[in-house]
Amino acid sequence: MSRVGMIFVVIVMLSIYGGVNYYIAGKIYQWLSLVFPYLNTRLYIGIYIFAAFSMILVFLPLPFVVKNIISWLSAHWMGIFIYLLLFIVIANLVILIGSMINLIPNPTPESIYFYTGLIVILLTTSFVTYGLYNANQIKHVSYDIQMKENNLQEDIKIVLISDLHLGAVNSEKRLKNIVKKINQLEPDIVSIAGDIFNDDYNAIQKPEEAIDLLSSIKTKYGVYGSLGNHDGGGTFDDMVRFLERSNIRLLSDEHVIINDEFILIGRVDPSPIGGFKGLQRKEIADIITSIDDTNIPIVVMDHTPTKLEQYDGIADLVLAGHTHRGQIFPGNLITNAIFEVDYGYYQKDATSPHVIVSSGVGTWGMPMRVGSNNEIVSITLH
Repeated sequence: MSRVGMIFVVIVMLSIYGGVNYYIAGKIYQWLSLVFPYLNTRLYIGIYIFAAFSMILVFLPLPFVVKNIISWLSAHWMGIFIYLLLFIVIANLVILIGSMINLIPNPTPESIYFYTGLIVILLTTSFVTYGLYNANQIKHVSYDIQMKENNLQEDIKIVLISDLHLGAVNSEKRLKNIVKKINQLEPDIVSIAGDIFNDDYNAIQKPEEAIDLLSSIKTKYGVYGSLGNHDGGGTFDDMVRFLERSNIRLLSDEHVIINDEFILIGRVDPSPIGGFKGLQRKEIADIITSIDDTNIPIVVMDHTPTKLEQYDGIADLVLAGHTHRGQIFPGNLITNAIFEVDYGYYQKDATSPHVIVSSGVGTWGMPMRVGSNNEIVSITLH
């Protein structure tokens, strides 16, 4: 896309975002005016504009401390904005339909606006509060997978995590608990299926502590990672060094043979934000040709669960993330419509691989989970 085209897209997006915020701000002001007749209009407008445009300010080159504050505000505002919009639209549709079928008088009484506004505020507060709480809970999900017959000498336990999003709001606060829970599962191998970072390595507030924590993961055969779409950009080299120091082996369209029992392949994500410093995704067929023995089971880490048919007849198991299962309702309805499988276990037919898509162990954007969970996945290969 040309520079002019990019500028046009940005202007359109900002216009839409501004228009939607104008709509929300007007409806909230209408309700607040009923509750607080002497509401300071200028103060309200100033606070709302600052909160709404924190999502834009976060991209400016601000001092580190200021940027962290703006990032915290913008992340929380994103969730508040989504639920305010959702519930205001629903409330106004109810009023409109009620007026059309004569259940609600026309013009609409102030009492109706008061109670619908109150319901919107209470629902938004409830969903956001629950989302913040639930995002700090780490669930455990387990699967049993039957691999190619007689190839494994003994059962293998893989612990899968994805979407750590280190650098995002609250990401580092969860890390100690994540590592503790991984070690409690006593994995043979740990697979990190992409989005280890959140676009910018410098957003990690305490990288040395994060390195020490990740280095303390205990496994029999090691910790392996693949690149997600948020693992690129200008600080890509810093991300790679971070993984090396954390004893995480990055597989970039590469493979490793685990205990002569199965092959683990890590794919490069097809849509990196900011690129991988020239690193390009290979075709799976090209990766397979570099493997001497393909008669043992093949497990693939591929961050984004798209074009799964490419693994038919090749891979036994595909491990993915990316979708967050929509992260907050109604996002799960969108991911379910977009992806062939947006969460959990899936196998299309007998010639297709087993597929496990994790909802992720961290959050992107708003530090909230509604209708989905942060999770650690254990997979026993038989």
